[in-house]
Amino acid sequence: MSVGAINTLPSLLVNPLTGVLGDRLDRRKLMMTVQALGAALALGFAFLVDSEFIRAWHAYVYVLISGAFLAITQPMQQVLVANTVPREAVSNAYAINVLTITGTRIFGPFIGGLLIFWLGYFWNFALEAALYAAVVLFMVSMRLHYTVPAPDRGSQRFSPLADFRDGIMHLWRRQREVLHMMVLSFIPNTVLHPVWFLLPLFTAQVLQREADMGGYLLAVTGAGGFLSTLLIASFGLPSRRGQLLLATAACSAICTMAFAYSSWLFAAFLFLALMSMFQSHYRTTQGTVVLTIVPDEFRARTFSVLAYERGFLTAGSVLVGMLADATSASMAILSLGAVGLALTAICALALPRVRALA
Repeated sequence: MSVGAINTLPSLLVNPLTGVLGDRLDRRKLMMTVQALGAALALGFAFLVDSEFIRAWHAYVYVLISGAFLAITQPMQQVLVANTVPREAVSNAYAINVLTITGTRIFGPFIGGLLIFWLGYFWNFALEAALYAAVVLFMVSMRLHYTVPAPDRGSQRFSPLADFRDGIMHLWRRQREVLHMMVLSFIPNTVLHPVWFLLPLFTAQVLQREADMGGYLLAVTGAGGFLSTLLIASFGLPSRRGQLLLATAACSAICTMAFAYSSWLFAAFLFLALMSMFQSHYRTTQGTVVLTIVPDEFRARTFSVLAYERGFLTAGSVLVGMLADATSASMAILSLGAVGLALTAICALALPRVRALA
């Protein structure tokens, strides 16, 4: 659990700078630079793994650095959607972008396991480096036809802190509903997400299956998210998107509670897939709303703020792990779902700006 969650820790420090750079610099070039650095990092780690000098702490350092790169590229990847397609196609394009994430959760564990089994760890990380490099090559011909030029700042001195503060003040004064969405997104992204880290323990305690079943459960989360984003990419999003956000957050929490004591394998697969589907629907809806209502000059800073909660996932996962050790995996998962449902009800009452989103 600690290695998986620690990947999100760097976002606490990196995200504010990410948003400022994304609104100041050429986003395409910024993405290409970070992806190139990711390729170099993965290739270097591949050679380190293949050597006799590899130690456990190297893996933690690798995860932390790659997490910092992810904290930069993930918000930029989302913002670039609105810079490459017209406004009316944003929801479909954003869903297609999310498909790449959910798709890798379906096939990633199997492909990674096969690569390690057949070729060893070196080629697994070497392939990762090649994929990063391929992204750089694909982005060379990318054209941002829907980018709004940033206002001319003249001789004003560049101050990351001042720029980040300006982005926050814009949201607070003119688009406070985005900050309210950030509060709501804490539920699916931080409260409920640690369920995924408990899947190996759930497999052993509740399903009483071998460890490989945990990989199938992870693939099921990808299948649920894949179905959600495929539907949105095909048919778009309905109106009353604020109510849709609240409904999907609540349904995700309910499915989490139902999953907690699903000892029947089919029921476990079903509720886990539904939980993932509602979470993916929430994230795609939120991303589409933000891209369509926030001005382009503030989009990178806005997405960096929305992604800030990922940094708290490490602490939350540790607490959930302690609860699971003291009780059971089922009790820990049930508690997460109950807390998520209670917080969603509070948000439905306390955040009228979210309810009113069209």
